[in-house]
Amino acid sequence: MAGLFYPDDRSELESLLRGLLVPAPGSDLEPQEPRLPKALVVPHAGYVYSGAVAASAYRRLVPFAADIRHVVLVGPSHRVPMRGLAVPSADWFETPLGRIAIDADARQRLRALGLAGATDAPHAAEHSLEVQLPFLQLILPEFDLLPIAVGEALPQQVARTLNALWGGPETLIVISTDLSHYHTYGEARQLDEATSRALLALRSDLALEQACGAAAVNGLMEVARQRHLEIELLDLRNSGDTAGDRSRVVGYGAYALYT
Repeated sequence: MAGLFYPDDRSELESLLRGLLVPAPGSDLEPQEPRLPKALVVPHAGYVYSGAVAASAYRRLVPFAADIRHVVLVGPSHRVPMRGLAVPSADWFETPLGRIAIDADARQRLRALGLAGATDAPHAAEHSLEVQLPFLQLILPEFDLLPIAVGEALPQQVARTLNALWGGPETLIVISTDLSHYHTYGEARQLDEATSRALLALRSDLALEQACGAAAVNGLMEVARQRHLEIELLDLRNSGDTAGDRSRVVGYGAYALYT
């Protein structure tokens, strides 16, 4: 997706990311006592559309960047129909900012537990996962990655997978999802506000019409209830707010969850 969803030039990409990670005046003010999120829910459109919304979540990692060593990244398989969950067989992913090692131990753990299969096809052109990587690379000095593509899956299956990888403060969970698709601006606002209320209530029954990454989000909400996590809304907008016209928009939300 480099050159499509985000710049393929390293310097241009770094400059864009640094700009996105600076809060707009009067918005998304940093908390006086920052807390390390255990999980983030972030959108995955092109940076011109959803980059600022995603950045509102990623900047919460900055004070704790040196503490995070493992990232579990979960998002929908848009292009390859599948059942269950898939991890890649590759040893690393690469963006213009460099290579990221795949967490082979975590991958093997999921396979041994029968929670995910190993196949590269769902990952080869999956933007929901790839667009998160440059944000992570810019912020975190050193980490490995376990990318998980989700097809048709029950919340309990995703929840078991997340629990198997949960770890401590060194492990960050990132769930990639956009919200409503291709409604008018006013309709999307109503739909996404209802979806956001459901997320803030830790509900795990979102439909695909509400979020294209519903299966992954629902799994996280299952775990959030089990582990009594707190959730915080960071940003809720759509492409009519960021770029493009308001006749046919896509919704974006950013959330942080804390232990």
